[in-house]
Amino acid sequence: MGFFRFIFSKTFLIQLVLAGIVLVVLAFLAMQWLDYSTNQDQRIEVPDLAKLNLDIVEDRLDELNLDFEILDSANFNPDFPRYSVIEQAPAPGKFVKEDRKIYLTLNPSGYRKVEIPENLIRKTRRQVEPTLRSLGFEIGDVSYKPDIAEDAVLEIRHKGKLVEAGEKLMKTSVLDLVLGDGSGRYRELEDDSLDVQQETESEVDEF
Repeated sequence: MGFFRFIFSKTFLIQLVLAGIVLVVLAFLAMQWLDYSTNQDQRIEVPDLAKLNLDIVEDRLDELNLDFEILDSANFNPDFPRYSVIEQAPAPGKFVKEDRKIYLTLNPSGYRKVEIPENLIRKTRRQVEPTLRSLGFEIGDVSYKPDIAEDAVLEIRHKGKLVEAGEKLMKTSVLDLVLGDGSGRYRELEDDSLDVQQETESEVDEF
């Protein structure tokens, strides 16, 4: 009976209340320390850095106490300024802690150069055009000149200049094609030129 009388005594109840208060205070202090040590209350929204150059990016992230790291450049995108941000991780609008590193992918200075393949001359237009397009080139003007082969590629030109196999041009360069018209006049012209040359040589011999 003495034990039950002690449990329901005023002294025990006061001690129980005090112990509960101490536990609540200790738990509160522990949570505050945990929040402070892990920066749980510090949430920084990641800004949108698309199309910004590195100088602006660095200033903006410094203001937010964020860091950044540049990844390898992507393929050139004409919709973005040169050396500007194309992609970022984490994405804009995400919340991160202080000193979080933002990973950036930059737009290079321009298109890379692509080599003109060999063995395109004398192939048909149907064979050459897909090959050039798959390499990133664009097909411009298509013209014809006398030749025995119809639709065979006789010349590839860029800005009026003859392009040779192995030459490197910027991706998306416009290439003009000169094709044979299939008339056979090229052979006729060669024969006529040969006849004129033979006649000239005969006249010189007679002289």
